[in-house]
Amino acid sequence: MFNQPPKFDEFFANLANSNKTWFDNLVAVSGGKSDPVNNPLLSMFQHFFDHSKTYLETHNKFYQDQLKMWSNFNPQNQTSLAEETKKPADRRFKDADWEQNPFFAYLKQSYLGVSKQLFEFISKSDADDETKFRMEFFMRQYIDAISPSNFALTNPEVIKAMIDSKGQSMADGMRNMMDDVQNGYITMTDETQFNVGENLATTQGAVVFRNELIELIQYTPTCDKVFETPLLIVPPCINKYYILDMQESNSMVKYLVDQGYNVFLVSWKSADSSIKSYRWEEYANNGVIAAIDSARKISGKDKVNTLGYCVGGVILTTAAILLKQRGLDWINSMGQMTTMLDHSEPGDIKAFLDRDLMKLREAKNKSGGVMSGRTISQTFSALRANDLIWNYWVNNYLLGKTPQKFDLLYWNNDTVDLSLPMHSFLMERLYLDNALVKGELVVDGNTMDLSLIDYPMYLFAAEKDHIVPWISAYKSTSYLKNAQIRFVLGASGHTAGVVNPVTTDKRNYWVNENLVADSSDWLKNATEMPGSWWKDMSKWYSDKSGKQLKAPKLGSKDFPELCVAPGEYVKAKALTVMEASLA
Repeated sequence: MFNQPPKFDEFFANLANSNKTWFDNLVAVSGGKSDPVNNPLLSMFQHFFDHSKTYLETHNKFYQDQLKMWSNFNPQNQTSLAEETKKPADRRFKDADWEQNPFFAYLKQSYLGVSKQLFEFISKSDADDETKFRMEFFMRQYIDAISPSNFALTNPEVIKAMIDSKGQSMADGMRNMMDDVQNGYITMTDETQFNVGENLATTQGAVVFRNELIELIQYTPTCDKVFETPLLIVPPCINKYYILDMQESNSMVKYLVDQGYNVFLVSWKSADSSIKSYRWEEYANNGVIAAIDSARKISGKDKVNTLGYCVGGVILTTAAILLKQRGLDWINSMGQMTTMLDHSEPGDIKAFLDRDLMKLREAKNKSGGVMSGRTISQTFSALRANDLIWNYWVNNYLLGKTPQKFDLLYWNNDTVDLSLPMHSFLMERLYLDNALVKGELVVDGNTMDLSLIDYPMYLFAAEKDHIVPWISAYKSTSYLKNAQIRFVLGASGHTAGVVNPVTTDKRNYWVNENLVADSSDWLKNATEMPGSWWKDMSKWYSDKSGKQLKAPKLGSKDFPELCVAPGEYVKAKALTVMEASLA
């Protein structure tokens, strides 16, 4: 019954022509013609139908592959099925039945075949590279969403769990879903196991300065003597700072304190109606510069060492330029962790960049507003949808399981809201216009000039970072022409690459003093070092921190302790998407 029918090519040609007729009718009903600007996918398929030879060749191959897979339903053909079906690399299909059961094996292979064909449509289209990139990205979102592993009746693991638990797994899954609907996000970890200030952000210290935007934390020394030059850390304003002070075993803050540094850290306030009109200028002046000035006055030192993370590193950079332009020599050295100054190649996030969306926000941008941190978090999750969305969809809702305890994922869901003017500036002037490295970025009336930064800089990037691709981070070496730069590449991604504690000393990192123009050449000649890159960073800062003095008390007469660390701002919960839209 599975023999190939006569006139095979004619059969598929007729089938393809039927699809073309269906599409033509769809276009006629929807308005007569496709709009390549508003619907590039529709335009792409119209292009294929209008070029029948390419379309028929693609469909002919697709249908033959489908028929070949269908023939494997025949029990006599199970040997060939086993030979052709290789164990997939991704964990969606880890259950043995995706290979051994003929139905699920066909379902999986059919899904992968359709996915491949859709991507071939895009790759063979005559769209420009940028449009192709956007189409491929959003096609991936669609393909990931319709995976048979995401549906109860087409996932063998879910079916077995339902049978074994007598339906309890589905009941538990529905309860998990209702809880998440109420919370407004997918739970990635057992959140009952964590509490900021109790088992997260526990390094001892005090808030010694506070304004409407930041709290400045100074940490209690654990050594009898500390380096005389203080170290100020500027985390990203789109995340809670305690990614750098998780639990004692993986806290970068605790590690630096234990190495004898006088550590200060900025804790950003989650935006609300009181700061909804704050611009990049306020984040640079009231945030970073205010923190630098406070650390100087508390320590009695004219200069401080600084360390920025991600967007915090960009704000720190612009603040440093403002200080130079004002004739204030307050920074001794600067470190940047996974920071991108050149946004020409920002990775997958560029699929979300849309000038029309920016224009729609202009009216609200003038009067201010709040950008939901939940929305920002969901955007970053969409960049790795199978790992950060559908994995938890299956685990929590279809299998009814409680996610495992994991501090990084708790932090990932503990989001921070941004003022809309700040968010719009970041997206439009940095990501869309790439204005900083073009010398066109104006902050507080001053054009940002990267050549003004003339002190030592430590640049760290992560090899598998999908938010700040390391190749883009490396480009900073060519723009910071007057700085004395050390560039270090670590293993893993945007967060796990940074949070690589010395206590476990896992993974590796690469160093190369020769900062050649091409990043691939730099890596080719780099030396691979075992363990955590924190040791390398600490050695770098120690050489720039002066002599060691008796450990100081926290704060000063003019900067009394306001409350114990981790402070109040970090404990505030972000607004829901609805609340943020009304703020």
